[in-house]
Amino acid sequence: MTTTSVTSTIVSTLGGGSGIDMTALATGLATAQFAARIDRNTTQKDTVERQISAAADLKNQILTLASSVGDRVRSGDVSTQPIIANGAVATVSRGAASGSGTYSLEVIGLAASQTLSSPAYQPGNLSTGSGTLTLRFGTISGGQLVPDTTHPAVDIAIPSGSQLADVAAAINAANAGVSAYIATGTDGVHLMLKGQDGAPNAFSLEATEAAGDPGLASLAWDPTGDPLRLKSAAASAIYKLDGLEMTSASNTISDIVPGLSLKLTGTNENAPTKISFSDPSSAATTFMQDLTSALNELVSSLSKAIDPKTGDLARDSGARALRRSLTQLAGSIVMPSAATGAPSTLADLGLATNRDGTFRLDTTRLAATLKSSPSGVAAMFTTGLYGVYATLDKLSRSVTAASDPGSLTGSVTRYTALQAKLGSEATKLADDQEKLRAQLVTRFAGVDSRVGASKSTLSFLQNQIAAWNATKN
Repeated sequence: MTTTSVTSTIVSTLGGGSGIDMTALATGLATAQFAARIDRNTTQKDTVERQISAAADLKNQILTLASSVGDRVRSGDVSTQPIIANGAVATVSRGAASGSGTYSLEVIGLAASQTLSSPAYQPGNLSTGSGTLTLRFGTISGGQLVPDTTHPAVDIAIPSGSQLADVAAAINAANAGVSAYIATGTDGVHLMLKGQDGAPNAFSLEATEAAGDPGLASLAWDPTGDPLRLKSAAASAIYKLDGLEMTSASNTISDIVPGLSLKLTGTNENAPTKISFSDPSSAATTFMQDLTSALNELVSSLSKAIDPKTGDLARDSGARALRRSLTQLAGSIVMPSAATGAPSTLADLGLATNRDGTFRLDTTRLAATLKSSPSGVAAMFTTGLYGVYATLDKLSRSVTAASDPGSLTGSVTRYTALQAKLGSEATKLADDQEKLRAQLVTRFAGVDSRVGASKSTLSFLQNQIAAWNATKN
């Protein structure tokens, strides 16, 4: 019977009679000595590789799910979004909270910044003199600057030999809320100064000339000065929300009412426009359907990995932790500060758990929640500390935490270390096998030499006996 096993090969070699291949015999013996341990090592390495792959796959699935939910929530289509009828008046965006209802908006005037020009300088003569420029801030009223006590004056030193561009650079370096640049008009070169939006951000410019180096005073200006140098006046936005007149130093107004932020872009005096909020019901239903499907894909991968008979992670702590978290997901409180009657769990959004650990969407319960508390549903789809995204993000962080040896990341780390250990063990087994083979080759070489000498002696004696027998005949 022919066999390919190491043991059979050795038996066949030993049974060959004279002319034994001692090198092949040494190799076969060394291989047989280490075969079981090498096979066991190889099997363990294959198992660990599958465990790393399975744990990493589960880890990536939960991280991808949380990231995708975050992207979806940030896109805003699941939450209520403000809509304005006249887009030329303002752009509207969702505020920190969830909005509802309708509002009217009438913009009477936009916020503007003060823009001031210096007298014209001729290109060949841009020297300004030296000294100190002082910016004072406040509101212009009745031809006077009423100082803003919360915005102190700023002194700006102008050194000797300065040109108009040097003055602009010194003003910008002061970071006082006024920017400066040089512009060439039809009448010559001008130093242009621009303040911040809002009536309280008007400014005057005083000049104190250095002795013997005049010229800086020509840049000075106050509301009683040359009106032609004032290119635009500082103004606050004036608007009416639901008929109530309001003002804002900026055209960007955050959270003017819950769920609504504005950026004013035009006026519509005496022609109010309507702001309303979108209905997220359809988007919320689609979102929950997609979430349920994604969770079931994760559950399918997890069930395969932890199968007690065939799963590579049947006894893995990280996989078991993920299983427990998914089992508790639907009933977990995700909105601890929800008002009475408002949704607070994913179960309120229709997420239900089957007996086998898979999920289903209870569309009847979701529809009831959307009808009874649309604003409560919208509040669950934010990127804040609580809600759908925060819950899945927290879940993904907990089951993949690098600091927790019982997490999926801990499992990958543990298996990777074992993989490295098995690799080192395989290398050592190969080295030890080669050492044994070399030792056997050396040992068998001596045996082979002695056997050869014995065979030579035996042959000589056989020849002598044959010769004697021939003589007798």
